Amino acid sequence: MTQPTKTVSAESGRLVQTLLNLWPYMWPTGRADLKMRVVWATFYLFISKFVLLLVPYFFKWSTDALNGKVDMAGVLPTFLLGATALVIAYNVTRLLQLGLNQLRDALFASVGQYAVRQLAFRTFVHMHRLSLRFHLERKTGGLSRIIERGTKGIETIVRFTILNTLPTLLEFLLTAIIFWRGYGFSYLAVTAFTVWAYIWFTIRASDWRISIRRSMNDSDTDANTKAIDSLLNFETVKYFGNEEMEARRFDQSMERYEKAATDVWTSLGWLNFGQGLIFGLGTTAMLILSALAVQRGEQTVGDFVFVNSLLLQLSVPLNFIGFVYREIRQGLTDIEQMFDLLEVDEEVKDAPGATDLVVSHGAISFKDVHFAYDAARPILKGISFEVPEGKTVAVVGPSGAGKSTLSRLLYRFYDIQSGEITIDGQDIRQVTQKSLRSAIGMVPQDTVLFNDTIAYNIRYGRPSASETEIAAAAEVAQIGGFIRHLPEGYDTKVGERGLKLSGGEKQRVAIARTILKAPPILILDEATSALDTTTEHEIQTALDVVSKNRTTLVIAHRLSTVIGADEIIVLKSGEIAERGTHTALLAKNGLYASMWNRQREATQAEEHLKQVRESDDMGVVTRLEPAR
Repeated sequence: MTQPTKTVSAESGRLVQTLLNLWPYMWPTGRADLKMRVVWATFYLFISKFVLLLVPYFFKWSTDALNGKVDMAGVLPTFLLGATALVIAYNVTRLLQLGLNQLRDALFASVGQYAVRQLAFRTFVHMHRLSLRFHLERKTGGLSRIIERGTKGIETIVRFTILNTLPTLLEFLLTAIIFWRGYGFSYLAVTAFTVWAYIWFTIRASDWRISIRRSMNDSDTDANTKAIDSLLNFETVKYFGNEEMEARRFDQSMERYEKAATDVWTSLGWLNFGQGLIFGLGTTAMLILSALAVQRGEQTVGDFVFVNSLLLQLSVPLNFIGFVYREIRQGLTDIEQMFDLLEVDEEVKDAPGATDLVVSHGAISFKDVHFAYDAARPILKGISFEVPEGKTVAVVGPSGAGKSTLSRLLYRFYDIQSGEITIDGQDIRQVTQKSLRSAIGMVPQDTVLFNDTIAYNIRYGRPSASETEIAAAAEVAQIGGFIRHLPEGYDTKVGERGLKLSGGEKQRVAIARTILKAPPILILDEATSALDTTTEHEIQTALDVVSKNRTTLVIAHRLSTVIGADEIIVLKSGEIAERGTHTALLAKNGLYASMWNRQREATQAEEHLKQVRESDDMGVVTRLEPAR
């Protein structure tokens, strides 16, 4: 028995914590206007509950008036003593109650939407604060689904918790008092037992359905993740002809979702049937009591109608309590993952009292830097080097040597385990991340563009830039002419991740973006390694212009791009194997010279193959000419 008790206790604790997290959204902090809307909405709701209780009374009095047995002189105004007037009053009261409810909803609409916006904004900002490690380990599709469901769940919970739960309980209490004072304890007992049995059954059945709902949410998240992942890798799917495999993977997730969703609707049917059965038995007992009282002459037909009307009226909030409980529990289920995300701690934080980075020269220094993504696999093992002001230092080496890790550490995507990285003598862990990253420009190997216009993607380097400045940056990046010849010019859409542009065009946009940012420090992280030789030379020319008079760290795969560097550092297995200028390293005839010779041979073979193909093409043309 200990284990179930612990489970219930843990579930209750989680529920209470989630409700505490929700409180700032139910009672908006710092928004007195919205708090007043909550107050007025609640006021009108309570008034509507009292008006609602008058409805069955007017129905009772109308019925008795038609039977000639109404005697409300001294209780009702004279103009309401007639049957017609009572019927009109009955309907006017119903309309008034409906109008009060609509006024309540109108007042509260902005509160609910404000809550949705605030939680969505908070989650979005938090996602950007989390580390690169977190985003590399999570799937974008799953995250988007969690946020989508969570923002919908918050509105449901805020609305139902504030505007419905307590007033509905008040309606139960007033109804019980009316039955007790007007008809006796037996009516109160039947009402209380019916309400208790109804709520008990609803809670038990809803708790059972929550586990089914969780299973459906997991299947939905999995299916959405697979769909987005497949579409983002559209070209890869086509390259390998794996459309059917992707469809099967997606369908397997949807099959699990189908089963879970079917179970959700089936369980809802059983829940509704059980609720109807309990309330039907209670209503039958109450009407039998009233019918017998009418036969004994203790009650009028109007009383019988009143009991039935009040029970029917009670069934609405009673059924609503079940609905509210289900919605709140399901809403909590939907948003608990979102709050789990919000509780994920930031791996890289600004230090207490961190100041803005002040760049006077832009000199970079790595001092005995040790770093590992995983403690069991060290990446950098005591790296020390400097990039003097306005100089270019290149880092080369085999794959996995730790080259790109240097740029991630300089940007503080991760914090080092030991050692120190400084800019102009300032430890980057002691300055704000925003000021650090504003001082560094990056041209990566794989440039990913936003699905917007070329102008938007260039302006991303400095959002306040004018169109003239954007065009000037594009010219320096040697892409201005290309853009001007496009039908829509700078307003041309680049597509998802920039797929409508070639690799070289995307790199030029990235260069233009960095030029517009105008940072004192520049990182070129294998910026040309994915390009063909011709495009590489063109891009390299633009990069040389950008890096001029800037402190530049070059992470390179192709050694031909770093010949002019002031110093070349050769990494091997996380350690500096060699360092020096291009000429000095070749003279050592070590690791760098070996890499250089292999790449030169590969380049020569590529050029030879190209010449053979060109000569073959010329031969074909020559042979075809006489036949024309």
